[in-house]
Amino acid sequence: MCDYVYDLRPAATLTKVVGTPIALEAVPAGFPSPAQDYFSGDIDLNEHLIKDRAATFIVRIAGDSMLGAGISNGDELIVDRSLTPRNRSIVIAVVEGEMTVKRLITTPQGPELHPENPAYPILKPAELEVWGVVTTCLHHL
Repeated sequence: MCDYVYDLRPAATLTKVVGTPIALEAVPAGFPSPAQDYFSGDIDLNEHLIKDRAATFIVRIAGDSMLGAGISNGDELIVDRSLTPRNRSIVIAVVEGEMTVKRLITTPQGPELHPENPAYPILKPAELEVWGVVTTCLHHL
């Protein structure tokens, strides 16, 4: 199946993040601008990343089938089990008893799981369980 979930943690077990300052000005990605020493206050990462704490999990991914979607080996994904998957959602799916991350594509013949790496095949499972919808990828530099 190409990519596997090898670490799964409920978001409800995470401690609340407080006091993380957020810059008042956006940081340009082009030419540098004069430094700004102003901050607009604090940002709670849980508030921005987790909408339904009881239904949200953080999973770590092993594999490279989703590179085209910006998901790399070792990345952590925030997955919300309360969301209804839509066509083209990136999901954690259970296929033949194993969890994998893929893009869900709905076709007249049924759902398909598409990798974002041409080296891997499209999965057309006879039975498919969508475990949750990926909302955020935490990609470490």
